[in-house]
Amino acid sequence: MKALAARRHHRFAPVVLLLLALLLTGAVYAIAQPASADAAPAAASDSDIAAGQKLFQANCATCHGPTAEGREAVDGGAGGPSLIGVGAAAVDFQVGTGRMPAQMNGAQIQAKPAQFDQEQINQLAAFVASLGAGPAIPTEDMVDPSQGDAANGMALFRTNCAMCHNAVGAGGALSQGKWAPALDETSPTHIYEAMLTGPQSMPVFNDANITPEEKRDIIAYLDEQRDGSPGGLSLGSLGPVSEGLWAWVVGIGLLIGAAVWIGAKSS
Repeated sequence: MKALAARRHHRFAPVVLLLLALLLTGAVYAIAQPASADAAPAAASDSDIAAGQKLFQANCATCHGPTAEGREAVDGGAGGPSLIGVGAAAVDFQVGTGRMPAQMNGAQIQAKPAQFDQEQINQLAAFVASLGAGPAIPTEDMVDPSQGDAANGMALFRTNCAMCHNAVGAGGALSQGKWAPALDETSPTHIYEAMLTGPQSMPVFNDANITPEEKRDIIAYLDEQRDGSPGGLSLGSLGPVSEGLWAWVVGIGLLIGAAVWIGAKSS
């Protein structure tokens, strides 16, 4: 007993106890932390990166520079921002929605049919991702609407997105000739990537602003809006604007017609 007591009073005893406490805390944290349900994206192969670099040089270097460092527009010529560090998700969104390569200059780059197939898009994304760390393309589980909570997604969407995209994702006008596009035909993957990368006028909603699970909830809410309006005619889903126009044109039009009819009968 005296030997144990002597060890307890040893000058290194507090250090040993502190190390044991840290080890125990780390072990408990590792056990208690829930495992992620989303598999990590597969690493791109060297052949994909090389193929993506060839595609980039042939189709993107004119605006973004041969090493993707960006290029300023001079005398009306083509120019584009640096792509170093934007990540694979930004490339998959911009090229997958046909926004890149851009068809024309303007206040906002328009979506159009994609100019590359998915394999080529993945190769371009792999090359750009190799230039600097950035958001990766989300996995299928991360964008699966069936795993999301549409009710929570509605609250999140109307708090963060509805002021531009409309309460049900029907889109809307912005300032200086820009617009928030309708989301009824946008794929779940591209919706997630848009939140993650903030294309054009859209702000970035990283995982600190909206968690991956909450992004999936928003996708679940938008997916439910594609089933049609449960109340009948949607009137463009523009809320009181279209509803008020309907009331003025039809409702007051009927009242005016009735007044004219009554006046004609009385005379």
